[in-house]
Amino acid sequence: MPFEGGSNRRWLLEELGERIRPEWNNTVKPGRWEIARPHLRMLTEALAGRFGEVDVYLEFSTTERCHTKCQTAGGDDCTCSCRGEHHGGGTYWTQWQLVGEDILIGPVGRVERHYVVRREDIGR
Repeated sequence: MPFEGGSNRRWLLEELGERIRPEWNNTVKPGRWEIARPHLRMLTEALAGRFGEVDVYLEFSTTERCHTKCQTAGGDDCTCSCRGEHHGGGTYWTQWQLVGEDILIGPVGRVERHYVVRREDIGR
């Protein structure tokens, strides 16, 4: 959703409440809105409702370790170092190796995940 002279910022505040602090990041191309994680689901649903579908990009930082409990995690909030790849039973990333019974090791860095959410997907 573009900046559009502040009208989209007003819409964000109307949808999410006056206490949020959406930031327009124009250091990346194309520019993008950045919000705190707790608002992600509500914003994604509002955008899909408004535009029909929305591209969601999530960035994950990694450390060298992950835990298999991530594979059985529930909900949307994932702060695990596997970058969300294992969250809630996601597919196994071949660069991660199981060490012992429950520790996964892998590379260090940042990765971005891309999802498309459509209006008809809301509430499933």
